[in-house]
Amino acid sequence: MDASLLVIVVVFTALAFDFTNGFHDTANSMATSIATGALKPRTAVAISAVLNLVGALLSVEVAKTISGGVVDDARITPAVVFGGLVGAIVWNLVTWYAGLPSSSSHALFGGLIGATWISSGADAVHFAKVLDKVVVPAVVAPLVAGVVALLATYLTYRLSRRTSERVKDRGFKVGQIASAALMSLAHGTNDAQKTMGIITLTLITAGTLAPGSAPPLWVVLSAAVAIALGTYLGGWRITHTLGKGLTTIEAPQGFAAQTSAATVIMASSHLGFALSTTHVASGGIMGSGLGRQVDGVRWGVAGRMALAWVFTLPAAGLVGALAGKVASLGTVGVVAVALVGVAVSVVVWLLSRREPVRPEHVVDEIAAQAQTREVAA
Repeated sequence: MDASLLVIVVVFTALAFDFTNGFHDTANSMATSIATGALKPRTAVAISAVLNLVGALLSVEVAKTISGGVVDDARITPAVVFGGLVGAIVWNLVTWYAGLPSSSSHALFGGLIGATWISSGADAVHFAKVLDKVVVPAVVAPLVAGVVALLATYLTYRLSRRTSERVKDRGFKVGQIASAALMSLAHGTNDAQKTMGIITLTLITAGTLAPGSAPPLWVVLSAAVAIALGTYLGGWRITHTLGKGLTTIEAPQGFAAQTSAATVIMASSHLGFALSTTHVASGGIMGSGLGRQVDGVRWGVAGRMALAWVFTLPAAGLVGALAGKVASLGTVGVVAVALVGVAVSVVVWLLSRREPVRPEHVVDEIAAQAQTREVAA
């Protein structure tokens, strides 16, 4: 395949991944606000889409980490990057169908690392950089967000215990709108940059950009628009899990969870840490559940999520390795990988239509949940 045509294919595939990242991660920013009724679902995803776009334009530190630090750009080709992207997209779609808030970021890293390893050898992967910029933040960031959210939730309930429930609920719902907006902005500063980094890496491997280059403006803008469009569609299956399945969310704890997670993500983006916003958001929600009451987390759901987190890197890595190896064989390999990727995407979409999860389903179940709480009280 002509080198320039292959680069175009990889760029569009990267933007397709960015799009799946958007609808896969909508819940990170808006699940708690929807769960408490602070925002209506369509309003929530519209706000989140706009602020994801704005956030994507604020920094390129994470993009530089990916384009110049994770793998040796001198030893891979655009075909290898293409294989890694296919591995990430397939894992994103499978976990979206299952309603599991796994990490789009780790799917991307897993796919890229697997494709590079199998095609160019283990020494083409900068494992020290992966450990420093990916693995350590993956472990530390959700724990920090969880602890901060736990303390913030506990203090929030303690300080507002003499306030009437109606005033407290109304006030914190207003606060949630602000915290959800901040979370969406933070998500854009981190996750959209990963696609910018991948496209920049592709341009470097093709010789279009010099090693160490920052993402060109067109790359920044296209990645920002792609993640915003994906966010607007809304990943209702995952919103259902984070908004209802993980813990019963009230307005004060939703505010604490979102603010804690957004603070951690913004700080990490500034330092160039390509962490998982999904892990951080989930950690904040679990911490807020524990801060409200000791048995405030549904650990069965949390366990399923944790398994998805553990398997994301190796699973996407295996798919990426296979796809990268086949794609590196030439035009036939690239076409074969593309056809398989499209086929898997279509199958997942058709399966999802059999049992769709729509915004009204999430709202109706949350309303029923609230009514149950009132009866119990």
